[in-house]
Amino acid sequence: MHTSARHIASTHGGPLLVLASILLLLTGCSRATSAPEEQAAELPAAVQPAEAPSGAPLAPGDTTRTLTFDGIERQYILHVPSGYDAGRPTPLVLAFHGLSLDGSEMQRISQFNDEADASGFLVAYPNGTGKTASWNGGHCCSDAAVNRADDVGFVRALIGEISSLANIDAKRIYATGFSNGAIFVYRLACQLSDQIAAVGPIGATQVTADQEACPAGRPMPIIHFHGTADRMNAYEGGTVASGLEFTSVPQAMAYWAQRNGCPAEPQSSQMGSIVHDVYAPCTQDATVELYTITGGEHAWPGGEAVSAQVGEPTMEISATPLMWAFFEAHPLP
Repeated sequence: MHTSARHIASTHGGPLLVLASILLLLTGCSRATSAPEEQAAELPAAVQPAEAPSGAPLAPGDTTRTLTFDGIERQYILHVPSGYDAGRPTPLVLAFHGLSLDGSEMQRISQFNDEADASGFLVAYPNGTGKTASWNGGHCCSDAAVNRADDVGFVRALIGEISSLANIDAKRIYATGFSNGAIFVYRLACQLSDQIAAVGPIGATQVTADQEACPAGRPMPIIHFHGTADRMNAYEGGTVASGLEFTSVPQAMAYWAQRNGCPAEPQSSQMGSIVHDVYAPCTQDATVELYTITGGEHAWPGGEAVSAQVGEPTMEISATPLMWAFFEAHPLP
């Protein structure tokens, strides 16, 4: 099953809400259809980067902003690092939450704000749509897939809006996601490679049919984290109750390694329960990296749990600084 559940701190009904989220996802996935012609469409021409904003510089910290796209008012949290310099092009990380979560929960579990302040980049935490606050990864997931939400178009519009507010380095825009957010990030890797420089999915792969429909595009650097004991998004992939087939993590890595012109066999190392596979060298330096957490659950490594019912994170590694180091090394060519 492929989901996340909203963290409920010191309130009643936590396990029931987790179960409800899982059932909503399975129902939504079983009803969703994705038009192959939409998936296989040619990549749009790259959007030209906006000129550096001429207005007052953004103040450090968090602001909640709205963007109306496709007739829907969408919210996102924008975090500006403490050392932000409006005169210098600054990287941007887009962080996509899991099913039934929101941007503030993604902030909490990933702790990306701390890394942003330390390393000097902006982070945007957008909210999904529908009652289940979901992202349209193609065939999955929930309301967003059922309603065929144009989330790819929304992300392109979001990048444009943030570029009008801040001095964004157009070659250093990255995307990460957890669970349903990770499924969506893989869709961005397929359909927005003209703007997204590298991606970092955690805890989910694509529906096999969506991977097969991935249009030809620029090789995409990928760093993926996944636990072998993930009960929500099985490491081994397989067919869920709705009938959708998800690729296994090894299959997903092999697909992207081949697509990126990497060696078929990775360089592998292990420390404790962490297995690190690196597929390199690759075309345009589009390295594929996999961190397998042996016995790991459905959680953000080194971060905070969504809830105890969903899964506890390993503390042997911390995904956020590892991901940022990977992103920093992979700008758009």
